[in-house]
Amino acid sequence: MHTSSKLPIRTSPGGETASILQRTKRGWMWNSFFLLEEWTGTGKQYVGKLHSDMDKEDGSVKYVLTGDGAGTVFEIDENSGDMHATRRLDREEKALYTLSAKAVNKTSGQDLEKASEFIIKIHDINDNEPKFAKDTYMAGVSEMSNVGAFVIRVTATDADDEAYGNSAKLVYSILQGQPYFSVEPETGVIRTALPNMIRENREHYQVVIQAKDMAGQMGGLSGTTTVNITLLDVNNSPPRFPHSTYHLSTPESAGIGSPVGRIKAYDADVGENAEMWYSILDGDGQDMFNIITDSTSQEGVITVKKQLDYESKRLYSLRVQVTNTHIDRRFEQLGPFSDTAIVRITITDVDEPPVFSRALYIFEVDEDTPAGSSVGTVSARDPDTINHLVKYTIDRHTDLERLFNIDSNNGTISTLQGLDRETSKWHNISVLATELSTALQTRVPVFIKVRDVNDNAPEFAMYYETFVCENVKAGQLIQTISAVDTDEPLVGHKFVFSLSTINPNFTVFDNEDNTARILTRRGSFNRREMSSYLLPVVISDNDYPIQSSTSTLTVRVCACDSRGNVQTCSTEALLLSAGLSTGALVAILLCILILLMIVVLFAALRHQKKKEPLIISKEDVRDNVVSYNDEGGGEEDTQAFDIGTLRNPEVIDTNKLRRDIMPEMLFPFRRTSPIKDNTDVRDFINGRLHENDSDPTAPPYDSLATYAYEGNGSLAESLSSLESAATEGDQEFEYLSHWGPQFKKLADMYIGQESQRET
Repeated sequence: MHTSSKLPIRTSPGGETASILQRTKRGWMWNSFFLLEEWTGTGKQYVGKLHSDMDKEDGSVKYVLTGDGAGTVFEIDENSGDMHATRRLDREEKALYTLSAKAVNKTSGQDLEKASEFIIKIHDINDNEPKFAKDTYMAGVSEMSNVGAFVIRVTATDADDEAYGNSAKLVYSILQGQPYFSVEPETGVIRTALPNMIRENREHYQVVIQAKDMAGQMGGLSGTTTVNITLLDVNNSPPRFPHSTYHLSTPESAGIGSPVGRIKAYDADVGENAEMWYSILDGDGQDMFNIITDSTSQEGVITVKKQLDYESKRLYSLRVQVTNTHIDRRFEQLGPFSDTAIVRITITDVDEPPVFSRALYIFEVDEDTPAGSSVGTVSARDPDTINHLVKYTIDRHTDLERLFNIDSNNGTISTLQGLDRETSKWHNISVLATELSTALQTRVPVFIKVRDVNDNAPEFAMYYETFVCENVKAGQLIQTISAVDTDEPLVGHKFVFSLSTINPNFTVFDNEDNTARILTRRGSFNRREMSSYLLPVVISDNDYPIQSSTSTLTVRVCACDSRGNVQTCSTEALLLSAGLSTGALVAILLCILILLMIVVLFAALRHQKKKEPLIISKEDVRDNVVSYNDEGGGEEDTQAFDIGTLRNPEVIDTNKLRRDIMPEMLFPFRRTSPIKDNTDVRDFINGRLHENDSDPTAPPYDSLATYAYEGNGSLAESLSSLESAATEGDQEFEYLSHWGPQFKKLADMYIGQESQRET
């Protein structure tokens, strides 16, 4: 530390030299330097000068600079201590730099002063314009809003230093959008400037907002943004019908629920504020028609509520009302938010099919009624103003058995044959009524019930297997019987049971509840004398006319124990009477089974065929195909018939090819036959052998291949006299000399004869 020294020279923001201050506490010390950003001067920008009292200005002191940007952004003259900025600086990129400087003895390298930090601050200039967060903003405000209603707030930012001057002090103004909207200069809040703006008149507005720095003064920089403002709809427009009266028409044949027509009221609002619902207030058609609201199209759809009839009423009138579903109470004074209109509906005539007097008919008829009897009558009429004649028919698809007929003029249904209730209790048919002039048809169902007549006699309810013990006593119950009747009396069945004749063995006791008991009249039955008894039982009903039948009950005599349990009955008793026991019967059955097995075995041996000889007769010299039934090893292990001899009489056995394997060579070596004759036969057989030996699909077993060859055609062609000329004199035999040496002799004979003739 030194008692006195000079502070380094500091420069003003403009680069001018400031006054030198004196201090007495340490050798050298400084705090800050200031530079203007974006310096436009030539050369390097001077920052300031560092100097130490230890520097005797004899060139022995070196100044060293370290820290932010040392050596790159800032440089120092190590001899004089002058600092310069090597390039233009941008405060928005870096606002200050922290550096450290020290004085060093050049010779010894020792520090003359301890390192001390200082700051270089970049003075801001207004070189950045305000920027909005978005280029375009979207906003909305309700229509009919009061003046000053909040719309949106837009904010801009300025990269300049807010703490230095007015470079970053912004002021907002509206460039486009007046007089409808305004903006607050300090906050950027956009508000409405006109009262009661109506969306139906204008819905969209475009507002341009400017943000200017330097507090809006001249020379400041500015930025703009666009705000698209939409007036939001409120329910301030009531629905209105465009017409006071509507005229619709519909045919009388329109079905219930079918649409008649549509009417629509218009509402200048949109969305839910334009939703409407329709209703019928009054009118003579209020009971005949209904109206519903189509939520998609906001239309009122008038539909048929009841069946229409042109002949009864041809014109209806309705008073229809339309009302908004969502009403804003703030705008009730602009109402009423409903409207009415008159709807007149004309009914048009339609040629309708006949109409039956009933929706269905039910008739009853007794069974066994004679054919041609009347069942009932159906009736239909033409509902049109001009009545047409109606013809009646039965749909035969519903009466396949043709049980009924109908009078085509008056609709009377009658039977074609007798009916049986036990076969079918109901008959369902369809009757068609057809207009003769228009061929329009109407169908009606007819249900015919067949009433019961007591025409069936009662009979046993089931098949009874009745037994009586040999040691039974008189008056003992052996069976309880009941009866059924396919008829259906009005009161109910009442059956009476009795015997057709007096039976000495059994009797019937009627329980008077449609059942009866079979009792024995005597005891001690003997199955050897009589194995079964037939008991005719008469069953009668109580309906009119009374029907009765006789059912026979078979009573079998059985052997019973002392408690009355059945042990054996009449079939086995017959066998027992012959003195055969159960064991004897089993032995007899086994013997019969053994005999049958012996007979079957003997028959099988007799029908076994003998093996026929290979050759039936030695005198039969015809070719025979002999089957050896020997799988063997193929062609190579049999010498019975060497097929290779057909190929070449002198063929070598080693050149044989097997047909159950792929040949190793497609063209195996073959020795040239010394025989020159019949070369065509040899070539043909060799080709066929090659084809069979080379065939990859050949089966892996011995097979028969035919090597038949008919030979080539003769040069002489056909010698048949059928194709010769009519007379020998017309023929010329000169061509025989061209057939080769084989025909030389023949040519000499015929040509010689021809020469003699000419002579």
